[in-house]
Amino acid sequence: MHTIAPQFAPLIGFGQVRHSRLRPTSHHFTYPNWFLLLPMRSWRDDATASVLARNTPAALSFYDCDHGDGRSDALTWLDDLLAQEGITEADGEVWLHTYPRVWGYTFKPVSFWHCYRADGALVAIVAEVNNTFGERHCYLLPQPSYGVPSHAEKVFHVSPFCDVSGRYRFAFMRRVTDTAASMPSHWLARVELHDGDGLLVNTSVSGALQALNPATRRRALWSYPWLSVGVMLRIHWQALQLWRKRVPFFRKPTPPTEFVTR
Repeated sequence: MHTIAPQFAPLIGFGQVRHSRLRPTSHHFTYPNWFLLLPMRSWRDDATASVLARNTPAALSFYDCDHGDGRSDALTWLDDLLAQEGITEADGEVWLHTYPRVWGYTFKPVSFWHCYRADGALVAIVAEVNNTFGERHCYLLPQPSYGVPSHAEKVFHVSPFCDVSGRYRFAFMRRVTDTAASMPSHWLARVELHDGDGLLVNTSVSGALQALNPATRRRALWSYPWLSVGVMLRIHWQALQLWRKRVPFFRKPTPPTEFVTR
């Protein structure tokens, strides 16, 4: 029986989602938020990890089929994707920044797969994006570094108030306060959308990290019991606000033929 080492145990982050749109009219919002940071290799090998239900109904649970191509082991999908893209050295831990199912429901606007080499070096990040039409696309960021921006051309429809054009600027940061344990204490993912006139949209998810255990799980459920439903409701509420501000509307185009943009 293999037990997850403390430095590779599931984490939960309590923080905020921030969003700013600069043009043609300004629009800003901030919401309290929580998310999971899951060590997917260690967790798959662990026979005793009961802190989070996996592929089984619970108040808070993780389902592999909510990611990738829907197979029963999302980590196998990720390894296949990386191999197809010629990235073979990601044999270390894979940390997945994502939302769980809460009361059986989830909507994940974006999840981030942080892929490490066995020596702890970060070799790739996969941004897995979902839209409200049930479509999914992945942006592969090879050779990223924390604190250093990565870029990708936008090819996937997300919001009807943004055309499928422009360029994403991704930035990821983590703070490690316990160097002995090598555990991050704070986590941030920022996504900017730039068009021909400059910065258009700036979105970030950040939080202070704690061990995922019965106490922090209860805190998440008591503080934000309808997190998943709230994500979807807030998306539509903010869309209504943009419509009322007469921001131009774009119809959904045909999704890209390729599942991964590098």
